[in-house]
Amino acid sequence: MKAKFIFIIVMLIFGSIGLFVKNIDLSSSEIALFRGAFGSLFLIGASFLVKQRFSFKTSKKNLILLLLSGAALGFNWIFLFESYRYTTIANATLSYYFAPVFVMILAPFLLKEKWTWMKGLGITLAFVGFLLVVNPGSETVVGAYNHPVGIMYGLLAAALYTSVILINKFIKGLSDFETTIMQLLTASIILFPYVLGTQNLIYSGLDLQSISLLLIVGIVHTGVAYLLYFSVLKKLKGQTIAVLSYIDPISAVIMAAIILNESMNLVQMVGGVLILGSTFISEMNWKKKRKS
Repeated sequence: MKAKFIFIIVMLIFGSIGLFVKNIDLSSSEIALFRGAFGSLFLIGASFLVKQRFSFKTSKKNLILLLLSGAALGFNWIFLFESYRYTTIANATLSYYFAPVFVMILAPFLLKEKWTWMKGLGITLAFVGFLLVVNPGSETVVGAYNHPVGIMYGLLAAALYTSVILINKFIKGLSDFETTIMQLLTASIILFPYVLGTQNLIYSGLDLQSISLLLIVGIVHTGVAYLLYFSVLKKLKGQTIAVLSYIDPISAVIMAAIILNESMNLVQMVGGVLILGSTFISEMNWKKKRKS
């Protein structure tokens, strides 16, 4: 029960990140850079205090994969944070949650996994849900929002996160904890020259609120959240993790509605249910059910 409670807390932390990012007076690339830097430094420090092994030693093959996945992770954050700026947290989150759908589509080609009719149904439901969330009949540009652009950024973030998931399948000899630290570090290293070339890097006028929120995003939403996540990961069954993971997107939508007064119409809500439900349905083991 304690492990489940901690996992739920982690999902709520992940679900709240949009509320913080939207109020940081920095570009998306700068937020991503600092998130990776603060998060990796926190986890490296924490590795000395908890029973989590960490070493910088890795194979040449893993190093290439870590560089690729770290770059994908960093730019994934940039696109996700841009999505928060152009559309509602609900739209950004649901678009981002298309990552598992992309994995289902690509897994048979890259990982030689078999197609099943349930996965096909899940993919179909996800695309129908996405069309309902986009809701072409509604106004697309409202106030500071440009929903099509924001949703596009969310999908790009999902595509990049999909690449991280798939690349991780080929990383050998590293624990999930070690892989995460290395990816956060490489994300920071790769993002630094990008930020240096696109931003002025002058922070003397940055207000206390933005500094505080940036520290929370880097330490709490990244360092603490990942540390807690890996501390309970092996104590929970895969099915339990899959079900509880839906607290992340659902809580993001609910918190945005309560705190930011963001709203979704009925059609978009149905679309959101289809997107979130599609990945759950695709993983249901109907063969076992038939045998029981």
